[in-house]
Amino acid sequence: MPVNPWLAVTGGTAGPGYAARFAALEREGRDLHGEARRVDALVRERLGRPGDVLDAGCGTGRVAIRLARLGHRVVGVDLDASMLDEARALAPELDWRLVDLGEPGALHLDHPVDAVVAAGNLWPLLTPGTHAEVVAGLARRLRPGGLLVAGFGLDGEHVPFALPDGVGFPTLADYDAAAAAAGLELTARSADWAGEEPYRGGGYVVSVHTRKGHP
Repeated sequence: MPVNPWLAVTGGTAGPGYAARFAALEREGRDLHGEARRVDALVRERLGRPGDVLDAGCGTGRVAIRLARLGHRVVGVDLDASMLDEARALAPELDWRLVDLGEPGALHLDHPVDAVVAAGNLWPLLTPGTHAEVVAGLARRLRPGGLLVAGFGLDGEHVPFALPDGVGFPTLADYDAAAAAAGLELTARSADWAGEEPYRGGGYVVSVHTRKGHP
């Protein structure tokens, strides 16, 4: 299997630096919870209550921890052990799992979830050749009516480091095709996590897909 772009670039040691960067932003008073706010609102709109959420590519746990504090039951998965070490240090009570979503059968959940959030450029950082199967695998973890909420960059300006030589950016059309093949329906698309700025073809996009069926 090809090397994962994230691990190829970072060597699997990015956790401490990544955590320090966001801690500094928090000290500056920056709002770091837009992704969690959007997912929380979408789940509550659909269910009328908090739900079960899978954070795919959870990194150091910023989004998952906030969702848990908002009352959701959260599982966070990532393929970088150094990132998960930081997440566990911040919230040892939560369910953190070392999982490569590109490996078939690697993710096991006891029950389906109401939403999957992929907030950390998961799509462009997947191992080449695994993109469609990862989306299909995430869709299979959703309850009917469940949500896949993903935000990602589409070019080097909107992904914070260069991909390895020979690895190109997967397109939004590729993502939509994978989602459709997985039985997901596009229900909202914006250029930001607030959902207020319509997407007009820029380099960053947030998409909300729903698994067909009734909750």
